[in-house]
Amino acid sequence: MLDILLSSTSQGLLWSLLAIGVFLTYRILDIADLTTEGSFPLGGAVAAVILAKDPTTWPTPLQSLFDIHYMIAPIVALIIAFIAGMLAGLVSGLLHTKLKIPALLAGIITMTGLYSINSRIMGAPNISLIGTDSIFSHAQSLGLTKINSTILVGLIIVLLVIVLLVLFFKTEIGLATRATGDNLDMSEANGIKTDNMKIIGYMLSNGCIALSGALLVQNNNFADLNSGIGTIVIGLASIIIAEVLFKNKSLGLRLITIVIGAILYRFILACVLELRVDPADLKLFSAIILVICLSSPLIQKKLGFSKLRKRKGGIN
Repeated sequence: MLDILLSSTSQGLLWSLLAIGVFLTYRILDIADLTTEGSFPLGGAVAAVILAKDPTTWPTPLQSLFDIHYMIAPIVALIIAFIAGMLAGLVSGLLHTKLKIPALLAGIITMTGLYSINSRIMGAPNISLIGTDSIFSHAQSLGLTKINSTILVGLIIVLLVIVLLVLFFKTEIGLATRATGDNLDMSEANGIKTDNMKIIGYMLSNGCIALSGALLVQNNNFADLNSGIGTIVIGLASIIIAEVLFKNKSLGLRLITIVIGAILYRFILACVLELRVDPADLKLFSAIILVICLSSPLIQKKLGFSKLRKRKGGIN
């Protein structure tokens, strides 16, 4: 059981960045964004290509920088993956705000286009990174096991992202972005450029999602073109689990609870796999978990009402 818990924690930390990204559009902006399923493999594709590429083939001005390629390439891969995700979010944001395409359709359009872009970037359905250096292998060189190194690196990056997001949402632009999601009409009446705020939210969201994809590629030592399928379900399940267990929290605490929700979600899936369930059925169980999480507040409410009725019946 301890091994399952540690494994779930390590994977949950990496997946939690995806959940945080989904949270930014789903809860902060009140927008259903399906760009997730394209920006997640985009981050992985960019990271894989950078890590698999021979540094001697880089442009001459950059070769001196990559003399220490084995040290900085994994970090550079994460940064560029984040930027690539932001660009994907920018496209969805422009489609939604400037061309007035509904948010759901804008996400689907971008996701569809990103499949071809990711295929072009990778040049193959998958890329193996076995034998290449990663941010986790550097942590392992300190004497840590693979799981412990994943937990350490994941925890540092997740905390850094949460701190930066909390600081951002305390700025004028951050508050305007939150106000746009809370009340669009009132925000416009107060002179907030809501279209710009939505675009910023889209970019931050998909940047975090692509960062999650890049981290998981480095951890798994391979990139897969189809890795984005079902990722929106994973993100939503983590958010709903967090909201069911932890209610009415400040933004910083909500982001932390989403991390806990992602870990719990991975723990539930790990327990399901221990029951010798066919891995091919894992997506089905992911959907079932999401349905249970989404319906649990209604079930609790109905059970509460039934108990109240029983008590009233007993009194009468």
